[in-house]
Amino acid sequence: MDLDGFRITRPGKVRLKDYPTRLLEAPDKKKLKESVEKDRERIIELQELLYAQRAHAALLIFQAMDAAGKDSCIGHVLGGVNPQGCRVWGFKAPNAEELSHDFLWRHAQAIPARGLIGVHSRSHYEEVLAVKVHPEYLLAQRIPNVSSVVQADADFWGRRYASIQGFEEHLAEQGVVIMKFFLHMSKAAQKERLLERVDDPEKNWKFNIGDLNERARWNEYHTAYEAAIGATAAEHAPWHIVPADEQWETRAIVAALVRERLEAMDLRHPVLSDKAKAELVLAREQLSTKEE
Repeated sequence: MDLDGFRITRPGKVRLKDYPTRLLEAPDKKKLKESVEKDRERIIELQELLYAQRAHAALLIFQAMDAAGKDSCIGHVLGGVNPQGCRVWGFKAPNAEELSHDFLWRHAQAIPARGLIGVHSRSHYEEVLAVKVHPEYLLAQRIPNVSSVVQADADFWGRRYASIQGFEEHLAEQGVVIMKFFLHMSKAAQKERLLERVDDPEKNWKFNIGDLNERARWNEYHTAYEAAIGATAAEHAPWHIVPADEQWETRAIVAALVRERLEAMDLRHPVLSDKAKAELVLAREQLSTKEE
């Protein structure tokens, strides 16, 4: 599988219609499941090294239209990872306290510590996606000089992209390895999954009538995604546009990308100091002594 085809590492024009929502020559489901299992086992090993080394953190950001399978993808790719070394945040609409700070504040609070894998299911990108599609949300943020949606012009969004770029560049300089995933689903596939939520009693709880309102603005969201991805892709914070019509394809691609990126970090067990090595020798001597 050519993983480079899913990766965007430089800013520029992005057209989602140029990216498939399904693999053209996909392996069968059995092979996809085997691929996910193999990569997940390797991710578990690498996460332990990341935790032991404590030099870097990994931040995995997932964005998608409703029903694209973000949560199930996260569960399959990172299932089995030591919970002490992984944190998952699912960001909803900001609360009153969060609205009293700048738009990046609550996301900065959720950056994983060194040694950890952090997962953001939705993220600071909602501020240039949902908020861009619904600029009226800005009025609750008490932003200086923004008292009307008319003031959310191209320059305003350009400054927001710049803030995100600076935020991610700062994180990268501090040792946070960033991977951003857009699960790219077709409108037809979303319709099928929403109908499953309506028709299947075991999935009824997932259905939200608001999803239909957002679906009606599909083109606006895609335009917002194209602008956000094109403005913020970077070597230190690449975007990955992953086909999402078939969930096992999505899981296999994301698992391979995460495994590949963790392997590229050249993670190793920490080298002990001379003092620590001497303490190990002493500990062995004491533990080897016959106890009464």
